[in-house]
Amino acid sequence: MATETIATGSLAPTRPARILIVDDDPDVRLVLRRMLEPDGYEIGEAGHGREALEVVVNRPVDLVITDLIMPEQEGIETIQALHQRYPQLKIIAISGAYGTDYLRIAKHLGAHEVMQKPLRLEAVRSTVSRLLRGV
Repeated sequence: MATETIATGSLAPTRPARILIVDDDPDVRLVLRRMLEPDGYEIGEAGHGREALEVVVNRPVDLVITDLIMPEQEGIETIQALHQRYPQLKIIAISGAYGTDYLRIAKHLGAHEVMQKPLRLEAVRSTVSRLLRGV
């Protein structure tokens, strides 16, 4: 169980980290959910960037994993908005399109990490863990 030191110096349990998965493909969201839930994270989902922004406003999250190519509002625009409004929020951009150029743009505009699809279980889990620890 995670703990944190509070002002009195005692230890108190903390809530599980909240992760929002943003992808227009429900199968990708399901795969990512199944990768991360065993580690005890609270997982939320959104089908596009505009929905993701609504979710974050109504229920703060610790980390967002977002695809870059989506209808309604694509990932680059979503990353920029999240980075501007919530600079402490960790963001992972994922994409299977356009090679690595689009991922480099995402990193430049606010994503903390980028990952090329198809995603590997251990790479996702270790990246998420590292970002949530602030490393």
